[in-house]
Amino acid sequence: MDNAGALDGIKVLDLSSVLMGPLAAQMLGDMGADVIKIEPPEGDVVRTAGATRSSNMASLFLAANRNKRSIVLDLRRAEARSVLDRLVKGCDVVLHTVRSSGLERIGLSYAALAKHNPGLIYCHLKGFSDSGAYAGQPAFDDMIQALSGIAALQSVITGEPRFVPAFFADKICGVHAAHAICLALIHKLRSGRGQQIEISMFETMSAFNLIEHMGGHAFEPPIGPMGYTSVRSGIRRPQRTKDGYISLWPVTDAQWIRFFKLIGRPELADDCRFNSLAARASSPELVSELFDQVLPLRTTDEWIALCRPEDLPAAAVNTLEDLLADRHLDSVNFWRMERHPTEGVLRTVASPISLSDSPPSIRRLAPRLGEHTREILKEFSFSDDEIDELVAIGAARIGAHNEDSSATSTGRAT
Repeated sequence: MDNAGALDGIKVLDLSSVLMGPLAAQMLGDMGADVIKIEPPEGDVVRTAGATRSSNMASLFLAANRNKRSIVLDLRRAEARSVLDRLVKGCDVVLHTVRSSGLERIGLSYAALAKHNPGLIYCHLKGFSDSGAYAGQPAFDDMIQALSGIAALQSVITGEPRFVPAFFADKICGVHAAHAICLALIHKLRSGRGQQIEISMFETMSAFNLIEHMGGHAFEPPIGPMGYTSVRSGIRRPQRTKDGYISLWPVTDAQWIRFFKLIGRPELADDCRFNSLAARASSPELVSELFDQVLPLRTTDEWIALCRPEDLPAAAVNTLEDLLADRHLDSVNFWRMERHPTEGVLRTVASPISLSDSPPSIRRLAPRLGEHTREILKEFSFSDDEIDELVAIGAARIGAHNEDSSATSTGRAT
């Protein structure tokens, strides 16, 4: 690719593990940053999570760690912490997910690292703000879904709280972290100053969830219950058709008028129970009953064919497997087939972000554990003797494989 990414020339130290931090760092890497992933001797825990062809290269790790190089440092050792200090001097960004209680012990606090690089952008991803009542408590995706109200909202469909069957909080918070780091980079470009960033999962997901669900509590004193009516009532859900399910939901009044004509009920456009957003929101059970009556009369494909000319929002309910053959995803080159030197051909997804002059790219696939330890240390002016000594005492580790993990495209997925 001729055009450099928007973050070309930016060096990032990724000390995070699992998904939230690694996803944020991968997004920066897709945009051109040189991301150095620092791993403990046992590696990121998700190296063993999911389908795998070889040890320490499982599917979840592959999905969240492209465009990175791996160096192994045992930060429990003082010698490795000294190495980290030298790396920090030459980098722009550090991000990590270490709980606050352990930061001072391993020399990873903002104050400690900023001594070596006053212009450092330091991003700490954590469960809860250190200034709050839950400070320092462990946090995982399920816990945050529970605390933020996400799990309870599923009760309208299931009759009981359920977790969204995805690493929902981790991924959303990871996107917020990448966004915040880019803002800090812009600030540094203008001011010359680095800064400390904190991303709290609980606060982030609560703010995310409450956008539409403040309801009457957007006012003080409250003028009604919390929750966006059509969502909280459960009527906004995949609807059953003759042969499956469909997502069909007119939004504007004009769309509802066209929908009423489409189903042969044009008189509903003048019905006071259906003729406005407020009316439909106050009678969700009537809307749900209408859908239950008419949608099972046709197949999903028939409804979509009818809705398209009327510009009505309608879509099939895809399974995960359906995505592999989705004609839109194929037409925009969403799926990429890349050849990994040890894992063979991998199916991966393109970055969904489009920039005309500084586009994202897949330059390298997920690294093997410690694959780039020697390469990175030499870039930071460590001699071969110094590197050998670090390896000998267990402060660093050289990966077993030396092949370069640069991405090699085998063409579009078919």
